[in-house]
Amino acid sequence: MSAPLLKVAGLTKAFGGLVAVDKLSFEVAPGEVIGLVGPNGSGKTTAMNLISGALRADRGSIRLGEAELVGLRPDRIVRHGVARTFQLVRVLGSLSCADNVAAGLAFHPGGAFGAGARERIHALLARVGLGGREELPAGELTYIDQKRLELARALALSPRLLLLDEWLAGLNPTELREGIALIRSLRDEGLTMILVEHVMEAVHALCNRCVVMNAGVLLADGPTAEVLRNPEVVRAYLGEDVETDDLPPPPPPGEAATQLNLGAGGQHA
Repeated sequence: MSAPLLKVAGLTKAFGGLVAVDKLSFEVAPGEVIGLVGPNGSGKTTAMNLISGALRADRGSIRLGEAELVGLRPDRIVRHGVARTFQLVRVLGSLSCADNVAAGLAFHPGGAFGAGARERIHALLARVGLGGREELPAGELTYIDQKRLELARALALSPRLLLLDEWLAGLNPTELREGIALIRSLRDEGLTMILVEHVMEAVHALCNRCVVMNAGVLLADGPTAEVLRNPEVVRAYLGEDVETDDLPPPPPPGEAATQLNLGAGGQHA
């Protein structure tokens, strides 16, 4: 069995008296796509922020290969091979689509300049469905296309690990199918990913395994279909006892998405 690409051990982060992530531990193998799921306020986005360096852990370890990431600045973590998208889309609205991707290339460990960079930018925009819009200001894109652009900027880093924070949220059914197909194609190319996601159709379609958080702690870790029918996981989402035999089966690919987004709200999602 190959060594894990990512190993999170005892990860802890508190904000005053609120422990948003509490002794979280899990591993991700090379090429694996896992879902990091749980009710609102369970600590998922905080965990992503800790892995990417947007927040610094109070305790614990985050190892990417042989590199310890805790304590490193976000730009150093990027150069180790971690890229991400954000729950709230963060494109550079006054810049062109091409310049947004160029901003990602600037942090590529190998560097990319001149004609080679232009070719790479065109290829990345085409890869996410934005071919021909290189000179369009990012602020003029639709919501889904801004998400596509943010993904292209992340892919410009040639990441070893890609963090997607609710990248598929807020899409209509057609956009959702297109988004799932795009992420599936990245999975099929062997890219390692962690998805924070409430859209259960996407989780079932893309993730062989799920890590479930609740109130900052690890609640369950295992095969997706098994974990999402775990009574403790169902109780965390719905706040009540539900017989797992009464739950609907996982949706076939292409059918309308189900969003399990019923937990108590909180700023540390």
